[in-house]
Amino acid sequence: MASVKLAYANAVSLTLTSFNSLTTSATAGWQSDAQDNTSNLYLDYLVQVKLAAVNTAPANSKALFLYAFGLADTATSDYTGTGSAVPSGSVGTLTFSDVTANDLPCPLLGILPYPTQNNVINSSLFSVARCFGGSIPPKFSIGAINLTGMTIAASGNAIKITPVYATIV
Repeated sequence: MASVKLAYANAVSLTLTSFNSLTTSATAGWQSDAQDNTSNLYLDYLVQVKLAAVNTAPANSKALFLYAFGLADTATSDYTGTGSAVPSGSVGTLTFSDVTANDLPCPLLGILPYPTQNNVINSSLFSVARCFGGSIPPKFSIGAINLTGMTIAASGNAIKITPVYATIV
């Protein structure tokens, strides 16, 4: 008798252009490259963030906020979002509506607390499928807003995504 079990593809490191050295701001953020799930059809992606140690005291909301942007129709570039906070599908900066005063039309992927200065911080694992009702859209992107009170280190950071699928053994 066969069993269905979870399996994991190799983790992928996201390009951190504009993430490294991201200042603390309620509007100035970062977006990842689009992640295309139209070929592999993974069931989920697990996201983990590593922030390098910075010797700056926590302030503001004392956290890094991660968001997920989905794209259902790959013939368009209509990712989840509003105004200037609509990702392009290319890594770089992204201007959000003030996240301290406005709800965003994109789901919160996770929160990475910044409780203590001068320590490396590894996030929990965040599920992209959870953001979209349990299914991965054809394409998605990840966004971040830094409200830690510190400027993110210029190097030593990482955001990795691990694809999840089912296998029959």
